[in-house]
This record gives sequence, structure tokens and C-alpha cells, in this order.
Amino acid sequence: MGLNHLIIYRYGMKNLIAIAAFGLTGLFLHADQKITISGNDLMQFDIKEFSVSAGEKVVLEFKNTGNLPKIAMGHNLVILKAGISGIQFGQKVMGMGASATNPLPEASKEDVLAATKLLGPGESDTITFTAPSEPGVHQYVCTFPGHFAMMRGNMTVK
Repeated sequence: MGLNHLIIYRYGMKNLIAIAAFGLTGLFLHADQKITISGNDLMQFDIKEFSVSAGEKVVLEFKNTGNLPKIAMGHNLVILKAGISGIQFGQKVMGMGASATNPLPEASKEDVLAATKLLGPGESDTITFTAPSEPGVHQYVCTFPGHFAMMRGNMTVK
């Protein structure tokens, strides 16, 4: 009995087809890019830059590792569309009346690719989005009033 016959005999034709289909499917599935970033009471992101592939599904978990109350030191993570400056966006949202309870005014969202909610100490939020199809740099910021000056980073789409 040849090897092919032995495999079919041992596993059966239906199981062999299922195993082959699963193996081929695995070649075409693209794993999600998973990123974890934290912000702290010193107004710093622990990761200042990361890269993703164009068109890739991205799962980003953001954690507030600080201890100060949310009303005084809440954090979010806002990924901006290509070409939008984090500093200019931060100034824009401040001009729109951003506050400790509304750090991302609705009208500012036209410049936003993805955003977490505002987090207090020990809280986390996970967002899922598709990376843009065009390569480029997307800045990310915390839009809690004034934090954009220090809490910035870059997501590079390759």
C-alpha cells in the first residue's frame, strides 16, 4: 500500500478533504495586527510609533496605567487621517470646546481614523479598524485638554 493510500485509509476521504481545505485556507487568512499601548500620569504613551500593513485589520488595545482621577488625568488615543498634524488637531479640538468630559467633539471626528473612549486609571478600551490602503504616516494623540502637546505618536502604514 502506497503512502497516499495509507493516508486515505487512515483518515478517510472526507477527513482528508477537510484537512486539505483547512490547510489551504490557512494560507490565505491574514492575521490581525495586535497593538497594545498605554498612557500614564506623566502624559506619555509607552509606544511612540508602530507600523501596520496597508488594508490590514488592526486591533488596538489602549490602557490608562495612571492613578490620577479621570477628571484630572483621563487619556484616550485618537488616530488621525493622513496629513493631519497632532498638534494642530489638538489645538482645533481645544478651540471647539474640548473638555475633560468631552475630549473629542463630534465636529472634529472628520479628521479621525479611529479613537478609543476616554479612560480613567486602570481602564482599557479595544478598538478594531482597517488600516488605510495607501502607505503613509498617521499621527495619534490624546485629546484630553492640553495632553496633545506631549502625548503623540505615529502609525506608519506600509
